[in-house]
Amino acid sequence: MDLDNSGYSAHISQNFNEDLQKLKSEILEMGGLVEKQVANAVEALTEGDTALADRVRELEFEVNEFEIKLDEECTRILALRQPAASDLRMVISVSKTITDLERIGDESNKIAKLAIALVDEGGAPRGLVQTRHIGNLVRVMVQQALNAFARFDVHEAVQVVQEDKSVDLEYESAMRQLVTYMMEDPRSISRVLKVVWALRALERIGDHAMNIAEQLIYVVKGKDIRHRKLDQIKAQVLDTD
Repeated sequence: MDLDNSGYSAHISQNFNEDLQKLKSEILEMGGLVEKQVANAVEALTEGDTALADRVRELEFEVNEFEIKLDEECTRILALRQPAASDLRMVISVSKTITDLERIGDESNKIAKLAIALVDEGGAPRGLVQTRHIGNLVRVMVQQALNAFARFDVHEAVQVVQEDKSVDLEYESAMRQLVTYMMEDPRSISRVLKVVWALRALERIGDHAMNIAEQLIYVVKGKDIRHRKLDQIKAQVLDTD
């Protein structure tokens, strides 16, 4: 894999490097589909566009096929190349990234289904402004996580982790507003609950994007920064470049 600027040393086997480069390209292709799913799902929900929601659901089949194909490729590499040390860490982290991408697709598909259900129910519910805002934040997180993976850029990976903290705060604020609104107007509960579920799906998408960033940091730096505070992560990762 072309990692000249990452601090990750290439494996002595050219065949192994070629396998990883091919895998990397296919993961980024899968990531492109997932990123499109996220953007389309948010727009489908906020604009009441059922045709766009259907396209999100159609892409789900392609994303699932990618997951199966890439999982098989990781298994083949492990069996054939028998990597050790940092190379083994690399393949395992890539496998986890594939899983996170597939789950982002699943959450996008949930939002698309909710978009269709809201149109069928009729009436614009509260919370769509917050949904669009958080959706845009999360879409950028996914894009940044993929960019970090493409370039093995730990700085951008740390930025994804930082953005996840912002998304969590925005999510908590939106949830408080929507719960208050449902208490004030019980007739709105059914529709607003669908927005609540969509926001929950977006928050999970942000978590999966953060997972991808954390895996990238683990590969490049060899440091597990899960469950660490942001200032600790910056000290461990950025100050050691």
